[in-house]
Amino acid sequence: MTTVALEADLARAAAVIADAPSLALACHQAPDGDALGSLLALHHLCRSQGKPSVASWPEPFAVAPEYRFLPGLDLATPPADFPSRPEVMVTFDCASPGRLGELADAAGAAGELVVVDHHRSNDRYGSVNVVEPEAAATAVLVRRLATELGWELDRDVALCLYTGLVTDTGRFQHSNTTAEVFALAEELASFDLPLAQVSRRLFEEHRFACLQLVGACLARAVLDDDLGFGFVASWVTAEDLERHGVDLAETECLVDLVRRAAEADVACVLKETPEGIRVSLRSVGATDVAAVANLFGGGGHSLAAGFTAPGTISEVLSAVKAALAAGRASGGHSRRKPPVMSSRPPG
Repeated sequence: MTTVALEADLARAAAVIADAPSLALACHQAPDGDALGSLLALHHLCRSQGKPSVASWPEPFAVAPEYRFLPGLDLATPPADFPSRPEVMVTFDCASPGRLGELADAAGAAGELVVVDHHRSNDRYGSVNVVEPEAAATAVLVRRLATELGWELDRDVALCLYTGLVTDTGRFQHSNTTAEVFALAEELASFDLPLAQVSRRLFEEHRFACLQLVGACLARAVLDDDLGFGFVASWVTAEDLERHGVDLAETECLVDLVRRAAEADVACVLKETPEGIRVSLRSVGATDVAAVANLFGGGGHSLAAGFTAPGTISEVLSAVKAALAAGRASGGHSRRKPPVMSSRPPG
């Protein structure tokens, strides 16, 4: 997107938001730091301006432990109480309505739907779309939106935006870390943020039970080079979670540990859930894992993506490997039917 087009979209979004009597704010299922940080940042901004707003995300209406320090979580509205026909709704970090779960109906019924996102796979499902794939995080776009609105940041807003920025840049280690990212980080840090404590909460602090589960997961990891490139995978069963007393939300760190294998171009972690097998994919650059995730109805970024599919862990893992092999053989991935898997729920 050109700078002129993005500025025009930001201006349209700001006008809709400024004129709205109230706002309904939502982000995607199982929200990460960027989704939550962006959502809560605008929620705080609305409150500071005296503009009524509600903020929510789909069931399960919970957040991973590392995000529980975020200010404003106690102000969130359960999805069952979300307006069914909001006059103006804003979504954050959500590439498609399907990622909104039960809140998708509200999005479809909204008088105006403002989409704020940085996923390249976003299908621009809003009436106003502030979508910039070159932005390091959705939080970057929320900061620009606040500027367009003329709304001043405060410490709570800064903390939420910083969380989105630092998580989606991988602690400023991913290739999306730019001079603009550092400039924004400097601005946000000027609000006297506890940067060391935030870093520990987000990336380093885990319950001992979770560490034991991590050990079991790493012990069963498999390195495979039969695809013509390094592929490392591991998995977590429902029995693992029960035995260690760990919530699914506490396992988000696993894929970033598995991806550290020097021999692997692609890392994959599969988790058994009541909804199906949840798959997290990571790439070091040669493989577009978002294209793979799209085949299974998921999405994400070229280096980090995911999806949920029916079947057993073994079936889904085989399907992922088949999709990766097919993509490598054809020189890339396109939207086509995924390899056939069992339609029965995971057993």
